[in-house]
Amino acid sequence: MNQPSLLRAILALLRRDLLLAFRARSELLNPLIFFALVVSLFPLATSPEPGVLRLLAPGIIWVAALLATLLSLDQLFRSDHDDGSLEQLVLSPHPLPLLVLAKIFAHWLVTGLPLVLVAPLLGAMLNLPAPALLTLASGLLLGTPILSAIGAIGAALTVRLRRGGMLLSLLILPLYVPVLVFAAAAVEASAAGLPARGQLYLIASLMLFSLSFAPMAIAAALRVSVD
Repeated sequence: MNQPSLLRAILALLRRDLLLAFRARSELLNPLIFFALVVSLFPLATSPEPGVLRLLAPGIIWVAALLATLLSLDQLFRSDHDDGSLEQLVLSPHPLPLLVLAKIFAHWLVTGLPLVLVAPLLGAMLNLPAPALLTLASGLLLGTPILSAIGAIGAALTVRLRRGGMLLSLLILPLYVPVLVFAAAAVEASAAGLPARGQLYLIASLMLFSLSFAPMAIAAALRVSVD
């Protein structure tokens, strides 16, 4: 195994996952539509007052982003398991954690990145000031890869279960809490005119930690699932 062949394998896997995602456009758009709908409905259920919306906006947007990510996680490895390509992935001569990292990146591109792009528009609708919108986008840019990486662990553990969506949610939702707390706190601090660098640095640290160790945990879970 040489480095060019490993790079070709990673790029081929990334290209395959992106092509499959764009072919199933309804599944691709579902998380984004769900995200926009949840955020848009909250003012109807709470209060249209700008001050109230500004106060609730960080939590609303981040909870909606978390739930939108959950919608697409169940199929992250299930389709590969159903068509037999997951076994080929596990038996590949290339390091499985690196191949898994490519799948996480593909999932983030089709799920997390659209949320990052749409969130500032929804934040402006909820009356967030401009500095808070920048913090919101930065937090989502750092935090959504964590959601994909941690969620992929749950998806790998439940890949053999036909109805593992509920179990998947129970497994990973508690692990999402630190990201949710720090990211919402960063937006709240920025909206109040306070510095939010500390919270963003913590989220960046969590992202590096999750992207470093989650692929190894996922690889171990996939090997167990294939055996």
